Amino acid sequence: MGGHRSTGEAALDASLLVLLAVAIVYPLIQVLTVAVVADGAPTLRPLLAFFARPLFREALVNTLLAGVLAVVIGSVIAVPLALLTVRYRFPGHGLISVLGVLPLVIPPFVGAVAFQQILGRSGAVNLFLLDRWGVTVPFMEGFAGVVLVQSLHYFPFILLNTAAALGGLDRSLEEAAQNLGASGLRLFRRVLLPLALPGYAAGALLTFIRVIDDLGTPLMLNYTRLLAPQAYVRVTTVGLTDVDGYVICVILVALSVAALWLSKAALARGEFAALGRGGETPPVVLGRRGALGAWLLVLLLLGPALLPHVGIVLLSFSRVWSLSPLPTVYTLGNYEEILVRSPGFVVNTLRYAGLAALLDVALGAVIAWLLLRGRVRARHWLDTVSTVPLAIPGVVLAVGYLRAFGGLRVPGLGEPLTSTWLILVVVYAVRRLPYAVRGAYAALQQLSPALEEAAQSLGANRPRTFRRITLPLMTRGLLAGGLLAFITSAVDLSSTILLVPRVELGPLSYGIYLYMQSAVGRGPGAALGVVAIVLVAAGTWAASGLARRSRAWGARP
Repeated sequence: MGGHRSTGEAALDASLLVLLAVAIVYPLIQVLTVAVVADGAPTLRPLLAFFARPLFREALVNTLLAGVLAVVIGSVIAVPLALLTVRYRFPGHGLISVLGVLPLVIPPFVGAVAFQQILGRSGAVNLFLLDRWGVTVPFMEGFAGVVLVQSLHYFPFILLNTAAALGGLDRSLEEAAQNLGASGLRLFRRVLLPLALPGYAAGALLTFIRVIDDLGTPLMLNYTRLLAPQAYVRVTTVGLTDVDGYVICVILVALSVAALWLSKAALARGEFAALGRGGETPPVVLGRRGALGAWLLVLLLLGPALLPHVGIVLLSFSRVWSLSPLPTVYTLGNYEEILVRSPGFVVNTLRYAGLAALLDVALGAVIAWLLLRGRVRARHWLDTVSTVPLAIPGVVLAVGYLRAFGGLRVPGLGEPLTSTWLILVVVYAVRRLPYAVRGAYAALQQLSPALEEAAQSLGANRPRTFRRITLPLMTRGLLAGGLLAFITSAVDLSSTILLVPRVELGPLSYGIYLYMQSAVGRGPGAALGVVAIVLVAAGTWAASGLARRSRAWGARP
């Protein structure tokens, strides 16, 4: 019986490895082959040619600089907020945790449009400055605008990781430092910050990864001197035969892999430092003046990051908003346009993201079971391959799919896979598979193997036990992972913009991009942006609730 089980698990493990190799590894190999192989032999000529081009060197430097600046600016916002969240108590302090993650609710390319309306050359702020003092400030011009939007969008990753690290510090270490005379800024700089550094570093590196992967924000701001936009420009203008585009993709992957590896190393160091820690430090209760000062600091730090939410809502209800601080004419026609006259973008999004999430949930459940309950020695390869999409920028995966599957015809459809909407479902599922696997893995970790052993002792085989016992108990974790896969797929633009076969097959993110290309379409585009915000907010709220319930259930005696 044990031999049959092992054989069945090995066959399942091998089948999944083949599937993931075709869906993930094969497209990457295609990209790598074009970039470093010529006439059947490895070569560095394309890479050397890349560094010989001033435009590409500038794009590389700008990409690295954008990532670093986003981390620096994000840290200035996130670290004080993390300290306030963890170390102080005052009326309404719980709102900081909610307000601090709101920037993630709005897709960055939607935020870019809203920032243009508020901080752009003809935006509300510059019109006010021009009217009062006769000056304007180029907040949103070129590289500076891209960095501003990305910094104010991605800083919550630093906030969440730093707050978690500060909240788990050993109280005895802090008390020992205070007994030796350390206090205030010195205590933070010499004791708290070094101890929280692994968590902070993980958030900073995740921010860096997201910045270099971001294609939508630069395109919305018409700035292409970055690696991701350059890859997009090369593929869409020169074509899939252009070697430079593939070299750029390889460099993007190398940067992402390096940052992801450093992030994992930082988290591992944090786990080591947390071993054997004592009690947590009690928060400081602030008086009336302290609370007022704390809220002024919160408004100063978070106010700019929340401007896009206000701006995109106002723009979605505007018929005329030009050369004025606020819309001069309001209308519901923009929502009528996207929900009644042209609902295709919304409907397509629900279809594609929903199907991708279902695929991820199914694969995630099986992969997590094999990783935790399986007995096949090679299952660690399954874990590795299923995690790879975290390090693949969307534009790179899209280029890989166009190269690998451009001529693959779907049985029964008579046209290539890349000419159908199925390509979007597949790519969404591949990019978000790690979310579903981690959600299922966490849920299964909380289940005692004794439940499955009891079912098997009553005569149920392992597949039946998994279907009737294990899977129902994993539901909350699976739903949480599936919801995360759904909401991130719903606002994906990096891979979508290259893979949409035709306009009528475009999802919501593509619709926003198209509408925003003209002044007339900015209202409907903003309305689609509000729909995107609602989808992300609702999905995030539901996923967080499911995750909390799953942890609470797993903690029961």
